[in-house]
Amino acid sequence: MGTAEDFRTAVEKHDLDALGDMFADDVCLYSPVKFTPFEGKAMVLALFGVLLRTFEDFRYLGHLEGSAETSAADGEVPSVILPFRANVAGKQIHGIDLLQFDASGRIGEFTVMVRPQSAVHALGEAVLAGLVADGLAPDPAAG
Repeated sequence: MGTAEDFRTAVEKHDLDALGDMFADDVCLYSPVKFTPFEGKAMVLALFGVLLRTFEDFRYLGHLEGSAETSAADGEVPSVILPFRANVAGKQIHGIDLLQFDASGRIGEFTVMVRPQSAVHALGEAVLAGLVADGLAPDPAAG
């Protein structure tokens, strides 16, 4: 189990092993560039491997704590918002990570929101290239 502060530290240190301990086995990650979520700990950790290589000058700016409903609308759960800034392919990204914790204290849902639209596009292209390179997504150019 981990806390939002543990998560922040693991991301800043690029520590995938520590991140793995913080995610529920059935975690869902909602991406700003993909309609359906990334599902399951293995897939989410693989995505984080790509993200940690993709973001340049990534930094969290603070945190906000509270509670909110999950996508399953099971009622409110402990939730933390971590605002961040980073660069991808020469575009500055401003975003938030919304971490929602399950009953065991693990991250059960993870939602990422970024702006502006040009940065969302650059992020989508970079992440897709990383997923293709890691064999986690088909190459759209092979079409």
